[in-house]
Amino acid sequence: MSVRGRSKTTALTSVVALSLLLAACGGDDTSGESDGETTGSEGTAGSSEIDCSLYEQFGDLSGTSVSTYASIVTPESEAYEAAFVPFEDCTGVDVRGEWSKEFEAQIVVRVQSGNPPDIALFPQPGLLQTVVNDTGKVLPVFPETEAVVDENFSEDWKAYGTVNGTYYGFPNSSNSKSFVWYSPGAFADAGYEVPETWEDLLALSDQIVADNPDGDVKPWCAGISSGDATGWPVTDWIEDKMLRDQGAEYYDQWVAHEVPFNAPESVEVWDAVGSILRNEDYVNGGFGNVQTIASTTFQDGGLPILDGACYMYKMASFYAANWPEGTTVAEDGDVFAFYFPANEGADEKPVLVGSEFIAAFDDRPEVRAFTTYLASADYANLRAKEGFGFVSANQNLDVANVESPISKLAAEQFQDPAALIRFDGADLMPGEVGSGAFWREATAWIAEGKDTKAVLDAIESSWP
Repeated sequence: MSVRGRSKTTALTSVVALSLLLAACGGDDTSGESDGETTGSEGTAGSSEIDCSLYEQFGDLSGTSVSTYASIVTPESEAYEAAFVPFEDCTGVDVRGEWSKEFEAQIVVRVQSGNPPDIALFPQPGLLQTVVNDTGKVLPVFPETEAVVDENFSEDWKAYGTVNGTYYGFPNSSNSKSFVWYSPGAFADAGYEVPETWEDLLALSDQIVADNPDGDVKPWCAGISSGDATGWPVTDWIEDKMLRDQGAEYYDQWVAHEVPFNAPESVEVWDAVGSILRNEDYVNGGFGNVQTIASTTFQDGGLPILDGACYMYKMASFYAANWPEGTTVAEDGDVFAFYFPANEGADEKPVLVGSEFIAAFDDRPEVRAFTTYLASADYANLRAKEGFGFVSANQNLDVANVESPISKLAAEQFQDPAALIRFDGADLMPGEVGSGAFWREATAWIAEGKDTKAVLDAIESSWP
């Protein structure tokens, strides 16, 4: 699981770094003056962007400090630090950020050696669970913080920060996995409409095949190579389709291994995904046959859309950072994304998500105050204004504050009353399964054409 989290963060940061100068020139002012009020209650000088009264319950915090540790690195870390400033102005707390690519390798070592941070931002809940179980040093979410979490996040999210029945972590930045990328211009030129159901999606794929009988243009492009984490994009396909075909209750049982991984329902889901990913007529536009999916990086996977070699690419909202510099990501731009559709007649909109989780290691008033700030709508809105594709599942995030069109779309998904949110299953499963056999066997399913039942039997046997 940790490798997967690292690969996504690295992909985002490396591309963002290319546009650092533009971001620095066009970013919001972080000196304490707001473009517009978020909650309107005034505190000390420079802090009128947020409601300072929320932190009076923690007493006089002047001269104290809080350390924050995360896998986020510059330049994205600078956006976080800018969003911390209003809290510092309100409370007098000095927030000290430590940003490291080695977070996932070092967090357990630091905690066990007696050098934990006050607060850590875990890239996925599986790592949080590991640290809770291996160290016993993570503190439950503070009551003051949990009250603010309950005001701002749907109930679905609490389960993912809960370990052994205790609530340890709440979400920070999030991303939606339930997206299909496409070119609005290419769709318009061909007379194609965005599909609204799974059945429409297959019909559109068939239409694209019929319109391109020479096979030079395919409905889909795909890439699942990701170093040691190769295969994870297939698991996103399976999880999204599992949620749609079998429903939330079955999905939860499947993730928890309360139903066998190789059950008939699972075979049906894999076969449905295979009707696209293992269909030579449908894939792999711009790269070759089905087997090329395994050798194509997920970063490169969607790029043939720009050349017209394929029409669609299923990938999460964070993929916005992987398009070449100068690509316009917008509803009327070079590329955009539509919701990965549910089945015909579905009343709910399943949304597969990933997220960072915030947890604390020390119980001091300033730490309680800062985690409460991080759970607030004030923080979500200020951090969104700082950009770098940040989006939060905070229900009181003003979508107008989200800087990128695709992040706005993700925020709208999170806030949709019909949304049925479930977390990435592989990130919740034991490491030997989720980031082990699941990734490995999914790759063999594509690269070797391994039989579906044999794949599922192998994953089932990997459960501890």
